[in-house]
Amino acid sequence: MKIYFRLLSFARPIEKFAIPYIIFTLLYVVFSTSVLGLLGPLLNTLFHVGAVAEAKAATTSLKDIKTYDVSGLFKYYTNHFIIVYGEWGALKFVCAVIVIAVFLGNICRYVSQRIMESLRIHTLLRIRRAVFDNVMRLHLGYFSNERKGDIMSKIASEVQTVQFSVTGTLQVVFKEPLLLIGYLVWLFIISVKLTLISLLIIPIAGFLISRIVKKLRSQAIAAQNSYANMISYLDEALSGIKIIKAFNATDFIIKRFDDENNRYSKITRAMSKRQQLASPISETLSVTMISFIVLYGGYLIFNKKSDLDAGQFIAYIALFSQLMRPAKAIGDAFSNIHSGLVAGERILALIDEKPLIKDAPDAIAITEFKDSVRFENVSFSYKVKVAADNENDEDAEPDKYVLNNLNLVIPKGKTVALVGPSGGGKSTFMDLLPRFIEPQQGVIYFDGKDIRSLTAESLRAQMGIVNQESMLFNDTIFNNIAFGKTGVTQQEVENAARIANAHNFIMETENGYQTNTGDRGGKLSGGQRQRICIARAVLNNPPIMLLDEATSALDTESEKLVQEALNNLMKNRTSLIIAHRLSTIQNADIIIVLEKGRVVEQGNHQQLLQNNGLYKKLIDMQTFNAD
Repeated sequence: MKIYFRLLSFARPIEKFAIPYIIFTLLYVVFSTSVLGLLGPLLNTLFHVGAVAEAKAATTSLKDIKTYDVSGLFKYYTNHFIIVYGEWGALKFVCAVIVIAVFLGNICRYVSQRIMESLRIHTLLRIRRAVFDNVMRLHLGYFSNERKGDIMSKIASEVQTVQFSVTGTLQVVFKEPLLLIGYLVWLFIISVKLTLISLLIIPIAGFLISRIVKKLRSQAIAAQNSYANMISYLDEALSGIKIIKAFNATDFIIKRFDDENNRYSKITRAMSKRQQLASPISETLSVTMISFIVLYGGYLIFNKKSDLDAGQFIAYIALFSQLMRPAKAIGDAFSNIHSGLVAGERILALIDEKPLIKDAPDAIAITEFKDSVRFENVSFSYKVKVAADNENDEDAEPDKYVLNNLNLVIPKGKTVALVGPSGGGKSTFMDLLPRFIEPQQGVIYFDGKDIRSLTAESLRAQMGIVNQESMLFNDTIFNNIAFGKTGVTQQEVENAARIANAHNFIMETENGYQTNTGDRGGKLSGGQRQRICIARAVLNNPPIMLLDEATSALDTESEKLVQEALNNLMKNRTSLIIAHRLSTIQNADIIIVLEKGRVVEQGNHQQLLQNNGLYKKLIDMQTFNAD
């Protein structure tokens, strides 16, 4: 129940919906149950021979009515109409009252359903917002360990399950018990003795239904996990469709998805079998009990052991036949709630996931870059937990560090290049600057301030990033360049595109800057995508540029155009470059050579060649390969 009430907290302010819902539901219950209760007087009016004489002999004064219940009052007024207007007039009166009661009851039901639907949508909105907001704020390392399809399943599908299972149960909790009480009140008004005997069926039905739904929770967990796997397989298949076809793995991927699909179908079939078994059992018990009531009630009437007349008896049977409907709805709700609670548990686990890297309570915002970025005894390892408040972690062994005891300075206005063999820690080094990850040891200073004392948003605002993988969104070229900004003019976007050598090819596209780039920019070439990414960075106009293998995946012609764009981008900026093609960084002010997480050489191109160390070895290898 703890999970249920926590999910329900997303419905706040719930009183805004609950109070009017209860009022209109209560009115609906009163009107809808009264209709069946009034069947007795209607039938007696229709079929009672000598009704006028009976009415004259009946109570003619309100003071003489023994019970002031609805049935007694209605019987009084029915007799009054028979006396004054005859049987036809009384019949019109009874039918009018029933029609009005049905009309008002359905109006109240419609309003209550609208209120509950608003509550559902409000709850769904807040849960989905909470999940997505938290996912977007999680550290990058989280996404390396989780399947994207599993996250997508939680945000898309399982939130829907929570909406219809948990909030649907809330509706049942309010409405159906009131209906149950309303029917019981009418049954007791008509016959206390018959009602007490009839109620024996309810605990029996409840026991049988509880036995049926006992195993639904474990099945619901298995179903949710299986569905998440299917979404993951689907995401991987669509993302890697070219590789799948290139390796003739289509049949393998189809079989993998089909096996999981079959598993999910078996689980849901077993769940449905249990859920659907509750309804036939309750209906069978209901019909059995109604048959027993007909026999027992008929016996009492035939033997003059009851004061029930024919109309009241038929009304009693009609009321009792409806008694099992709310009881059945309550049983169905509790059989369905397991799926909602399991989905809710998975969603709450995602909401509760905390980012390992977060701003300090007293973090300050920066607005400019003045002097330098300095690394002081910085070490980092992926094999130990990265924690924002863990400054001196001694648990990791030195040989497990990706970066080990780095000490270096990146001065403002300089171009700094990182080179070295693969696995040397270059990309890790670059990820430390915008606090995508944090070191276990050492401190990184930004203008003399520990970057952990700065807000991540203001720190990242000082940096522009162009990666090897040019990431575009399925949107227009204009919106991709202006990504994350509002109020950007066409002229500003065009100026950024010109600096990035992108304006000419953009204008050659079908709709210019309003051309859609397709999924992940699939309608454009690699060089075009990269230049749009550069234009995005230019428009952002950060003082520091981080360029991670920005040209390595391009052909020679595209590389030349992109390199020109990068040169334009780096003018009057501090730049940190990772490049395997060493010819592109020979003009860098500082070249840092990393090997096994350590700085083994540092200087400009000429100085490093004269050192005759690892840098010269790398240059010679690339020259040999080019020849």
